[in-house]
Amino acid sequence: MKKHQSYIRMLAAVGVALSLSTNGIPASAQSIPVHAQGLNEELIAVDLSGSKKQTGVFSTKIGSDKPIKLAVLLPGYPSVVRPVVENGVMASSKLTGNFLIRARRFLPDESIATLIVDCQSEGGDYCSSGYQASKERQEDVDKLIFEVKKRTPSIRDVWLVGTSMGTISSSFMPLHNPTAYAGAIHTAAITEPYARNSYKELAGFDYKKPSAIHFFIHHVNDPCSLTPYASAKAIAGKFDTPLVTVSGGGGFQGGVCEALTQHGFRGKEKEVMAEIAAIIKTGKVSQLEIN
Repeated sequence: MKKHQSYIRMLAAVGVALSLSTNGIPASAQSIPVHAQGLNEELIAVDLSGSKKQTGVFSTKIGSDKPIKLAVLLPGYPSVVRPVVENGVMASSKLTGNFLIRARRFLPDESIATLIVDCQSEGGDYCSSGYQASKERQEDVDKLIFEVKKRTPSIRDVWLVGTSMGTISSSFMPLHNPTAYAGAIHTAAITEPYARNSYKELAGFDYKKPSAIHFFIHHVNDPCSLTPYASAKAIAGKFDTPLVTVSGGGGFQGGVCEALTQHGFRGKEKEVMAEIAAIIKTGKVSQLEIN
């Protein structure tokens, strides 16, 4: 009888364990959003002038605690993240669907950590293009980077990675602080500053003037009128700047300038992040085409 009762209790325990998992995935893992899987994440904030704060989410690969390179992620429109970090991962944000944020899990490894950059706390619901092009923006973000490096002294090189509207920041920050960054990678960059609803700050921008090395990654079928591939190719040719051309993908949906179309490299996230990692590690592209 006692053996029978023990067997019943064992079955009950197994039943509970199974009820706490789906397809063999423990419940604890299920609670981690897909975009944060495999990551250790921390919300970091620094004080700016007055009551303003600059926040960001620092991410490392689980098991890696001494990265030597930091990829500073500058997301697209409206460039306001307002992240919520719970239990060691970013649980939610206003921009979870943005390419750099939803695909960030593919970038950190033993040598690379990432830092998602929010807009300063008093920026409201829109991080203006004027602010993103300003010296103030560079100084605000650099204060956050300094705090990250203080906490993780193994970091030696800082790379800027912008997407769409965020490429205003990744373009201008090296101009304001030429020696601070190893390079800048612009994905789905703003290439038509005079298009309707575009950002004139990038009109006539000289990618040779700042000393940082610039790279472009662009989808050949980007449907957004602010970021056509032909203009990216022309800019890269004019400034003799490497351009990685992406094609393919799938599951496209939403507006032409939104993150789930070719504009946001839908279906090619892992491949694009692998190329970003290669550039950060070597300072040069590993391939000019991602098919």
